[in-house]
Amino acid sequence: MKSLWFIIIVSLCWGCSRSGSPSDIDFSKLPYKTLSEYGLFTGPLKNLSETAGVTPYEPIASLFTDYAFKKRYVWMPENTQATLPDDPDASLDFPDKTILIKHFYYPLDFRKPEGEKRILETRLLVKNKGTWEAYPYLWNDEQTEATLKNTGASVPVEYTNAKGEKVAFHYAMPQKTQCRSCHNKDGVMLPIGPKGKQLAGQLEKWQAAGKLEKDQDLQAVRALVNPFDTSRPLADRARAYLDVNCGHCHSQKGPASTSGLYYNAEENRDFHLGVWKSPVAAGMGGGGFKFDIYPGRSKESIVTHRMNSTHPGVMMPEIGRVTIHKEGVELIAEWIDSLTPAGKPD
Repeated sequence: MKSLWFIIIVSLCWGCSRSGSPSDIDFSKLPYKTLSEYGLFTGPLKNLSETAGVTPYEPIASLFTDYAFKKRYVWMPENTQATLPDDPDASLDFPDKTILIKHFYYPLDFRKPEGEKRILETRLLVKNKGTWEAYPYLWNDEQTEATLKNTGASVPVEYTNAKGEKVAFHYAMPQKTQCRSCHNKDGVMLPIGPKGKQLAGQLEKWQAAGKLEKDQDLQAVRALVNPFDTSRPLADRARAYLDVNCGHCHSQKGPASTSGLYYNAEENRDFHLGVWKSPVAAGMGGGGFKFDIYPGRSKESIVTHRMNSTHPGVMMPEIGRVTIHKEGVELIAEWIDSLTPAGKPD
């Protein structure tokens, strides 16, 4: 009798989970309850050791998320390739059943970035039957597993920063429904990170590995710069920062298109960058200032005012952070102050 119960229990457990490689995923049954069921990583899950076929990548300019560190990967079915679109602000066009993976974590001591860490969440973007879906996974305290968490979470975080200072706050893991507020282009859910301009220098490796079509001209890709590489021109650094942190919404095809404020790096019209531009409807977010960018006066510009706030009715971006990116504010302020205040309207 005991043997019979053991067989029944094992059978039930087997039906609730799976193991193996990503090629064994049954996409009709997604999302899986746990991250480990996808087979994307080998060994202890917290080691984040990718399985064969899972490719790490790193954008040139990284979105600010409360100083969180990130690891990014892509998995595509065997013998499939991504293509580089004509639109430089568009993500690569990935084949069906592609999985984009992004881990968010904090080293306990930023002075030892490869040391002990705490992983908070893993976000998957999965393309199935031509449609992208977001699946957020929250890690347990033991760092042994991450479980599907569609409702978001507030997670207490403590770490020592690069200056040796203790930092403590509550990290906001977004809800599944909030993903679409940024991953939205012309009303369609799409990736926003893996673009040609973000992956310059890595695309050649993708081609060599058979993950990107070989007949595409990579020399034509206009790459972003690292916003915090001080050897690069200030304007290029500022535009790269605004592209990655604001451009996915503030573009002609983004959710904030009606604002007329466009921050994708391809935009070259001063007015649509906010220069001498009054906001369409900033409300209390305007801070009593008149222009999105007041050339030469960053302290009187709405852009820096909103970046330098955590008030829900003021801050930009509206989600994705609960702290202020001091270095980002300083960069954009320096750029605005460098602009010549010519042609001021009446």
